[in-house]
Amino acid sequence: MTDKTYRDLWVFAEQNDGVLAPASAQLLGEGTRLVKDMDGDNTLCAVVAGNEEDSRQAAADAIAYGAKKVYVIADENLTNYTTDGYTKAVCAAITEYNPDIVLYGATPQGRDLAPRIAARLGLGLTADCTRLDIKADDYIAYAQAETMLDPSTLDLDDVLLKQTKPSFGGKLMATMVCPKTKPQMATVRPGVMDSLQKDPAATGEIVAVNAGITAEDIRVTVKGKTVDAADGVALADAEIIVAGGRGLGDASGFELLQKLADKIGGVVATSGAPIDAGWIDESLMIGQTGTIVRPRIYIACGISGSIQHLAGIENSETIIAINTDKDVPIFEIADYCIVGDLYEVVPELIEHWDEYITK
Repeated sequence: MTDKTYRDLWVFAEQNDGVLAPASAQLLGEGTRLVKDMDGDNTLCAVVAGNEEDSRQAAADAIAYGAKKVYVIADENLTNYTTDGYTKAVCAAITEYNPDIVLYGATPQGRDLAPRIAARLGLGLTADCTRLDIKADDYIAYAQAETMLDPSTLDLDDVLLKQTKPSFGGKLMATMVCPKTKPQMATVRPGVMDSLQKDPAATGEIVAVNAGITAEDIRVTVKGKTVDAADGVALADAEIIVAGGRGLGDASGFELLQKLADKIGGVVATSGAPIDAGWIDESLMIGQTGTIVRPRIYIACGISGSIQHLAGIENSETIIAINTDKDVPIFEIADYCIVGDLYEVVPELIEHWDEYITK
């Protein structure tokens, strides 16, 4: 590690046409908690890239969600996300201002950008974290156990970010540290952290960053944008989810679930069994090894409830479970348990949702 002084916790504030991504708002909420365990000289910051209009709008949102300072990289060459442009831009900001920690959402964009930055700057990176902690009191023991470092080589005033993620298919939780390089970096799964209540009246400092981006830096041309309903971020943001499991019997069962989802304004998802059977795309899987969700309503159809799946839905506001077996594990956490054939129950829900459920 160099003699540089590393300060502050940064969140990469992902934006789409000026709108702050929900995963970034969640990270700012988590950052508000984490920065309290760092010393008082550290500040919760965001870094945002885009054209002038989009980056300024996203910066305002970042402040409203808790950032005290926002580093704004405004350049017309950054209007559309590209790996080349954003990597150079964020690397320039990190190199100039030396943050101690940088967090990214484990979104398609974050999963593309963070490892490229880590490789370019020679940094460590833990991917798909579900928990983050900062503990100064056990820094020596933890760093020595994880890296076999001599305690005499450690800076006792340093900040150690403990980064926890599922391993071995979700069967174990691994906690990692990176005491040799700074900044410490991690991507965090959408849906596992809580954002703060948005405060439009909040104020913060804006710092303009000139990353020196040119058109020659960007080797791809963005022809257009499409929104994929199967995107994991869409699932993480969904207010209503209708999910199917092995109890559907075959792939055609998802057609019935789609009708219910269309009726109530939801999206379709799945547990692991239908993916293993080849019935549906794996991007729609909910669980510890898929997408972790926190919808207002989660309807589980023919899902027994493995530990991995329950870990992905436990923060749902209301869980409705339909299964022919009254002893399935998901009934232990469901708010409403319907023992019955989903092919009889779901059509009833479609027909009577407005009449009964919304009341």
